[in-house]
Amino acid sequence: MPRLALCTLAVCVLAIAAAVVSFARGSWLGIIWVLIAGISSNMAWYYIRRARAARAADRESTGAAS
Repeated sequence: MPRLALCTLAVCVLAIAAAVVSFARGSWLGIIWVLIAGISSNMAWYYIRRARAARAADRESTGAAS
């Protein structure tokens, strides 16, 4: 898994934890944390898909050359 995907996944988990704590304390700032979690989740999926596509392209190019 790419390093950027791991970092964004960590941000997502931390943002979810912050949202839970924020809502438990009765603060509406948890909405911001939920939005940050959504954005970081989308970024993680993007980096994972991009790495898979690059890996598949590498396999295709090396397989075609053989």
